[in-house]
Amino acid sequence: MRTFRLPGLPALVLLLAACQSAPPVPTEAPPVRLRVATFNTSLYSAEAGGLVARLQAGDEDARRIAAVIQHQRPDVLLINEFDYDPQGLAADLFMRDYLGVGQHGQAPIVYPHRYLAAVNTGVPSGLDLDRNGVVATEGRQRGNDAWGYGLHPGQYGMLVLSMHPIDADAARTFQFLRWSAMPGALAPVDPATGQAWYPPEVWSQLRLSSKSHWDLPVRTPLGTIHLLAAHPTPPVFDGPERRNAARNHDEIRLWAEYLTPGDEPWLCDDQGRCGGLPEGERFVVVGDYNADPADGGSLPGSIQQLLEHPRVLRHATPRSEGALAAAGNPGNDGQHASPAHDTAQFGRNGNYRVDYVLPSVGFTVRDAGVFWPAPGQPGAEWLDATDHRMVWLDLAD
Repeated sequence: MRTFRLPGLPALVLLLAACQSAPPVPTEAPPVRLRVATFNTSLYSAEAGGLVARLQAGDEDARRIAAVIQHQRPDVLLINEFDYDPQGLAADLFMRDYLGVGQHGQAPIVYPHRYLAAVNTGVPSGLDLDRNGVVATEGRQRGNDAWGYGLHPGQYGMLVLSMHPIDADAARTFQFLRWSAMPGALAPVDPATGQAWYPPEVWSQLRLSSKSHWDLPVRTPLGTIHLLAAHPTPPVFDGPERRNAARNHDEIRLWAEYLTPGDEPWLCDDQGRCGGLPEGERFVVVGDYNADPADGGSLPGSIQQLLEHPRVLRHATPRSEGALAAAGNPGNDGQHASPAHDTAQFGRNGNYRVDYVLPSVGFTVRDAGVFWPAPGQPGAEWLDATDHRMVWLDLAD
């Protein structure tokens, strides 16, 4: 029989110490994920200062909107249709009293960084843009003669919230870019006469962006990302000349041109800097683009200018159970696109995919979705606050 001799106490202590001091087995760190989202919140008012008054009084729709944001917790978020005021009072109120307070059982969320700026909606042009013979100063006619449709300056504005620093000094805005500056612009034509719908003195001044186009560099854990934010005009509410549809197409084209390599001397921002986004820079296009790939009133190929751009990453289209459940509602008959991909519900006018988060090539999409719970699912009761749904993507290297 073999016998084993136990080590003496000093040796045993040394053996145990050696085991305890052995380096831990290295483990792979989880990949960094960045959640980027867009959300048309319908937080606007027909009166100047109206949104501030709503938020001060306590607004249930704003609470529901905040609950969606708190539930989804994006790192970088574009909010469309959030009235702009120069002092940022509405943004202050929303961030403090709504996002900063738990809503409908959700945890508060605090964004250290934000960006807001003036937009064209509601800003008087001094021109007869709807060709009704007068330069209107009140009511809806006033909105028709603004640089972008709106009943007061800043209506339907934009707001960006971020967990990561926004380089405001390097931001580029395109609020004042003239539509006529774009080579090959789709200048509307009066079908009854075959002549240009806008007189030359109007066409030469008309701004392209109905709100604004923003390139915001955001310093994230994945590196600097250019957030390309916009909200083109709906391609409806016009006439046989289809002036809004043409403008919608060219507002989308602005970003397509911005991403296309080559000399773009006409593409000048409000600070006087010209040219597009250099190759190698990473970006995410976000916003309500009012264009469905297959349905609705936009001109054919409008959103495909971005969906099929060589610098835009091909990935699975975000979807939701709620959109699929709503496909049988009135207005959706005869549509061609998958109803599961819809992001907005316009009642009898149907459901459409109009809100987009489109990352550049070089990212990996780890997860994606549209916050549209089916009836009876948690959060479904928040949906009545707006006719749009949040679209989000989780990005990684």
